Amino acid sequence: MMHDNGQVLNVPQGQFELGRLPKRPKELLRAFDAADEYLLAHLAASAPAQTARLLVLNDSFGALAVALAAWRPCALSDSYLSQQATRLNLAANGLAETQVALISSLAPLTGHFDWVLIKVPKTLALLEDQLLRLRPHLSETSQVVVAGMVKALPANVWKLLERLLGPTTTSLAQKKARLIFVRPDGAKVLPPNPYPVYYTLENTAYRLANHANVFSRDSLDIGTRFFLQHLPATADALDIVDLGCGNGVVGLLAAERNPAARLHFIDESFMAVASAEENFRRAFGEGRVATFQVGDGLTAVASGSADMILCNPPFHQQNTIGDHIAMAMFKESRRVLRKNGQLWVIGNRHLGYHVPLKRLFGKVSAVAGNAKFVIVKAVV
Repeated sequence: MMHDNGQVLNVPQGQFELGRLPKRPKELLRAFDAADEYLLAHLAASAPAQTARLLVLNDSFGALAVALAAWRPCALSDSYLSQQATRLNLAANGLAETQVALISSLAPLTGHFDWVLIKVPKTLALLEDQLLRLRPHLSETSQVVVAGMVKALPANVWKLLERLLGPTTTSLAQKKARLIFVRPDGAKVLPPNPYPVYYTLENTAYRLANHANVFSRDSLDIGTRFFLQHLPATADALDIVDLGCGNGVVGLLAAERNPAARLHFIDESFMAVASAEENFRRAFGEGRVATFQVGDGLTAVASGSADMILCNPPFHQQNTIGDHIAMAMFKESRRVLRKNGQLWVIGNRHLGYHVPLKRLFGKVSAVAGNAKFVIVKAVV
C-alpha cells in the first residue's frame, strides 16, 4: 500500500516511498530531508556490520528506520506521530513492523549500541536528556553521528555533545545539511539529569513536573496564563478534554473549577502526557477519574463522547510552521463533542482561528482577548 501523495527517498540502501503524518491532501512537504540523505549516504560508505546494533533518535517520519530496516534498528522518539508514520512507512514498503523496535522517549534503553544516528530535535533540552540517557549504552568504539540542516544546528549543539559525550568533528555542508561525528569519551563524568524540572504554578499550591520536551517547561507561558484566567466552570460538563495538553496545567485548573467532571489529557508527546499524569495525580490523588492518552489528536476518541474540549493548538511540527494540526484538531473536535458541547480555543490574534471555526461550527463567539491573544468558543 503506497501513500496517496508519498514521495520517494532514493538512497544507497534502496528506494523507499514515504509519507508524513498527519496526512493532508496535496502534501507539499517531504517526509525526509537532505540531512537524512546525507546520513544514509555516510552510513552506506561506512558499511556497518550486519550484526551491528543501531539506534536512531528523533527520526521525524521513519525515513532512517525504514531505510535501515535490514539492521533491525531501535528507533527512539518522543512523538506518537513519528512512531505511527514509521509503522505506515514500513508497511508501504513491504517491511514488517517487527524490523524496527519503536521506543518512547521515557522508556529505558538496554544494552550497548555500535552505531547511534541522531537527528537534532527542535528542543535542545530534549537532546540533553537523550544524551544523558544514552551515555551508559556507548563504548569508546561506538560510532555516534549527529545530523541536521545547518540552520537547525546552533553552536549549543556542539557544546552539548562535547560536554556530555566527547570530542566532535564536522563534515562539510551538503545541500545545507551537515553531519557531526562524536567520539565517546569513557572518562567523562556525567552530570545528573536535570529533567524533569519542577516549578510551583503561580497563585496556587500546584507543583508542576515538566519533562525535557514539554513546551514552556521552566515557567507558565503568557498564552496559557491568559487561558487559565478565563477557563469555564459549569455543572453541565461531565467529560472535559485537554487537547494538546503539554504539562496538563489547563486540564488541572479545569478539574479544580469543574469538580464533577472527568478529565481526559491527550498529546502526541510521550513526555507531555507523562508530565500531565504526574501533575494531575499529585494534585488530586488516585480518587479523581481521569484518562491520559498519547495519540494523534482526537482520532482515537469516540464520537459524541465529550462535553468540552480545551485547546491551545500547536503551530509547529518539528521545524515546520503551519496550521494543519490545529485544523485537524478543530474538525475532530466537532465530531467528538456531544450536542451543545463546547470547544474553547486560545490562539495568537493573527492566526484568525475564528474563521475556520465559524465554517465548521456555525456558533462561534469571542470569550476574551488582549493585545496578543484571543479566546474563542465554538458550540455544536
